[in-house]
Amino acid sequence: MEGRIPLIGEEFPRLEVKTTHGKKVLPDDFRGKWFVLFSHPADFTPVCTTEFVAFQKRYDEFKKLNTELIGLSIDQVFSHIKWIEWIKEKLGVEIEFPVIADDLGEVSRRLGLIHPNKGTNTVRAVFIVDPNGIIRAIVYYPQEVGRNIDEILRAVRALQTSDEKGVAIPANWPSNELINDSVIVPPASSVEEARERLESKDFECYDWWFCYKKV
Repeated sequence: MEGRIPLIGEEFPRLEVKTTHGKKVLPDDFRGKWFVLFSHPADFTPVCTTEFVAFQKRYDEFKKLNTELIGLSIDQVFSHIKWIEWIKEKLGVEIEFPVIADDLGEVSRRLGLIHPNKGTNTVRAVFIVDPNGIIRAIVYYPQEVGRNIDEILRAVRALQTSDEKGVAIPANWPSNELINDSVIVPPASSVEEARERLESKDFECYDWWFCYKKV
C-alpha cells in the first residue's frame, strides 16, 4: 500500500534497484527463495564493516536454508564497490552478496529505513521475505548497535520450521529454557481436543494449552 511502510504478512513492494551485481527487481528476482534485505547506515564505518563480515561468514549457512542476502544503504555504487574491495584487501573477506545503492533514498523512504531522530542515514533494518514474496519478519536497530547475525539466521530457520511443521517456536529455540529444542503445538480448538491433549502420546504437555514435541 502506498503512503506507509510495508508490514509483516504483506507482499514485499516491487522495487527496481541498482546493486553491486547490476540491476535487480525485488521481490521478483528472488522468487522461489527466501531473502534477507538488511540496511546499514553507511559504507566505510566500523560497525557496518563488522556486520558485513559477519553476514559473509554465515552466507553459506543462509544459502543452505535457500536464503539469499542483499544489503542496502544510501551510498552510491562506486562507494559500495570500493568498500567491498577494502574489506577483501584489509580483512581477507570477499563479500559475495549484492548491495543496493540507494543514493537517491527512494527505496529507503519506501521501506521506512530513514528515521529523522536518528539522522539522515538508514537505520539498521532487517526484512525477512519468504519464497512467495511475503514479508515474514521486520526488525529495526538503531545506528549505534550492531546486529546479532546468528539471531537473523535463527529467525529464518525458525520461520521455515514453523511453515513446514505447522508449529510455533519458543524463545531462544533451539535452546529454550523449558523445552530445549522442542517446538510448540498449536492450541486446542475445542473442549474435547483440550481433554485429549493431556492423554496424547504424540507430544508432552505442561497443561492442555502448552503442549510441545520434537521436530
